[in-house]
Amino acid sequence: MMTEKLVRLGSRESPLALAQTHQVADALRRQWPQVQVEIHTFKTQGDIILDTALSKAGDKGLFVKELEVALLEGHIDVAVHSMKDMPGELPDGLALVSFGEREDARDVLLSKNSVPFEALPAGAVIGTSSLRREAQLRRLRPDLTYQVIRGNLQTRYRKLEEGPYEAIVLAAAGIRRLGWQERITQAFDAWEQSIPAVAQGILGLEFRVDDEGIRNLIQPLQQSAVEVARLAERAVLTTLAGGCQLPLGAYCRPCPQGYEMKGVVLSLDGREAVYAHTVFDAPDAVSAGNRLAQDLLQQGGQAILAVIRPA
Repeated sequence: MMTEKLVRLGSRESPLALAQTHQVADALRRQWPQVQVEIHTFKTQGDIILDTALSKAGDKGLFVKELEVALLEGHIDVAVHSMKDMPGELPDGLALVSFGEREDARDVLLSKNSVPFEALPAGAVIGTSSLRREAQLRRLRPDLTYQVIRGNLQTRYRKLEEGPYEAIVLAAAGIRRLGWQERITQAFDAWEQSIPAVAQGILGLEFRVDDEGIRNLIQPLQQSAVEVARLAERAVLTTLAGGCQLPLGAYCRPCPQGYEMKGVVLSLDGREAVYAHTVFDAPDAVSAGNRLAQDLLQQGGQAILAVIRPA
């Protein structure tokens, strides 16, 4: 059915990004034994700028732009991303789909001596790179001290061991993909405690819109429920934020009626929070995301974001 074909995957250089890209490469080889796969690595601005909070360094495209340029210029065929790093809008000529199963979408705590979040002493320093995580954690423990921590997962874990941090908060997906499950002290409930970033735990495959050969190769690697979550959650992002780094989250999960999704917009200090919820069927994923975003804006999110959003 198919002659031998070379597929060039693009990846960031970090150990986690490479682990994720190798996961995609292995799946491609299993699905299409006649396909040859190469991995090409790139250093993104998000990997270079490590002394500045992401919210101040630029938009959500910090970890993807170099790969997108390589795609558009034809140097690679597919860019592999953590979907949560993707801006709401894609460059003209590029398309995006999910890959495989969704990994654990929750935020997790890694702490010294495995002390749980509730037992950390007042004033303890918590490291996180996410405005969303910090705002939600402040609602749970306003008595703790929150500081920006940057770098790949290996760097952040070393900073936990050697630095002033009593704990750090990360995405469970990355920890699990590196096989570090035993380092997790606790996971935060994704519905009640810390709503995840849009599409957290989902891997994204970005490719040229007009490359039907690649589209056909990666189509069997998708899972329908994951695609529904991707479409619904990213519709929230597109309506609310576009490419900005903002304290907002959205999480979609299956339910008896089909799918349900919960979203949140928060002030930076966590004192203000607006929540919204919707239930929908798979074909309505995008419209459900748009509807939930509008609900968040109308219930107070507009005023919160007006204070935070860059002019």
